[in-house]
Amino acid sequence: MTTATTVLLVDDHDLIRDGLTGVFSAQPDMHVVGAAATVSEAIAMYEQHRPQVVVTDLQLQDGTGLDVVRHVRRGDSQVGLVVLTMHSGDDQIFAAMEAGASAFVGKDAPSGEVVKAARHAAVSPRSFLCAGLAQAMMRRASGESTRLSDREHHVLVLLADGLSAAEIAPRLHLSESTVKSHVAKIYQKLGAANRAQALVTAMRIGLLSSINPDASTR
Repeated sequence: MTTATTVLLVDDHDLIRDGLTGVFSAQPDMHVVGAAATVSEAIAMYEQHRPQVVVTDLQLQDGTGLDVVRHVRRGDSQVGLVVLTMHSGDDQIFAAMEAGASAFVGKDAPSGEVVKAARHAAVSPRSFLCAGLAQAMMRRASGESTRLSDREHHVLVLLADGLSAAEIAPRLHLSESTVKSHVAKIYQKLGAANRAQALVTAMRIGLLSSINPDASTR
């Protein structure tokens, strides 16, 4: 008899979490070992149960599903990681792929597609399954990429902490004008007109897990 694939489910909405639990529990080849509502709960349950697949919502109360994906992927390259989201735009697709997810599914997809993605993730955890990936790749190739460089991401994190360009410069051993150039590029890539818009967009697509409450007012 084939051993069932162990699955951890993560969603901050009770109805969706319970619905997913019902769907996966009905599969003879799947065994739900836990259902979490937050990033911290998900990480704790993952460390306790070490499931073969994690299915997580993108937006969670204390961070994003990509925080869960990154935590798991840093420690194990063989765990299947499925990201679910109501916001299935190109930015979210690429953010999930770059974080190390195995599959990306919109919440408007049939439940069978979520199960299919979990089965794929269990077998091929380091490949990336997404129905809209080819079209997203074509759009990215024909337009401005929203992927931030490592340096730009460092600047973004410090912006989220509430630092000004003048305060960021010595932290990264850069001139203030160079930092301002990086900030302008970040705004351009994120389609933002100011710091507040950039930070909101970065949170939405999973580039940031938290923002200092005072950061967007500076």
